[in-house]
Amino acid sequence: MADVNAFIRSGRHLELIGIAEALHEKKISLIADSILTQQRALRALLIAGPSSSGKTSFLSRLNTQLFVNGFRPVGLSLDNYYLDHDRTPVDADGLPDFDVPQAFDLPLLRDHIRRLVDGEPVDVPEFDFVTGRRTDHRTTLQVGPNEILVIEGIHALNPALVGRIDRNRLYKIHVSALGGLNVDLVNRVPTSEIRLIRRIVRDDRDRGTPAEQTLERWASVRRGEYRNIFRFQEDADVMFNSSMVYELNALRRPAEAVLQRIGDDSRVRDARDRLLNLLTFFDPIDSSKVPFNSLLREFIGGSIYFDP
Repeated sequence: MADVNAFIRSGRHLELIGIAEALHEKKISLIADSILTQQRALRALLIAGPSSSGKTSFLSRLNTQLFVNGFRPVGLSLDNYYLDHDRTPVDADGLPDFDVPQAFDLPLLRDHIRRLVDGEPVDVPEFDFVTGRRTDHRTTLQVGPNEILVIEGIHALNPALVGRIDRNRLYKIHVSALGGLNVDLVNRVPTSEIRLIRRIVRDDRDRGTPAEQTLERWASVRRGEYRNIFRFQEDADVMFNSSMVYELNALRRPAEAVLQRIGDDSRVRDARDRLLNLLTFFDPIDSSKVPFNSLLREFIGGSIYFDP
């Protein structure tokens, strides 16, 4: 961490940003090239990762590299396969649990994935989150010879989604912010704290969710990750580390602004203080210097993929 701060204090922050972003681009390009070498067998990409790992931005950048390699990605949204909300399983507190595989219409989803992998057309349903029910509208989808099916979501690596499809036809990618910085020779920056700070900034900016609410939900989010994501990560063909050495420097100012709105009487005051203390170790940098295709833009805003 001290090395990163030294770069910033010497006025070389743009060089640091450029190196970090180039490393991401190189890794994404290598993944796309690996997919190209297996193009005769591969028919589907499955991409999963925990909350705020940058899956959506990673997929957008990977799609660009796939186009460069002559592939046309065909996306299938898992959200359209939710069961009507009156059929959604409930958790231990009696509340709807949308994070378990049983919240989806698994028989229909498995059938559609199998048929798409085989090159057959399917009529994809449409789910209306306002009414909590599937509409009557359908969209025909088919994966051609120079196309590849892409499925992204928290359950994408779960074998229950693909049934008996030949494993050689599937390419699985696990995306996570694995960190990489040490505070000193003994203490490491916790990887889950990086994702939490990302989520606090994004949810406040994009979803109107205050930091207090994000912190209160975090324990439940983490339990769901261990139950639905991490247990399948070892089956991935490749793991992509979405962390960047400069990101907490860029996130410091927006994160502090959000966290400081939490009052001293809040139940999450200790978590607030812990995160604010962590951020003080990072010299702030101007986030306007972050490239517009950076994964970090998914959280701080201004991404070419999401923000017109």
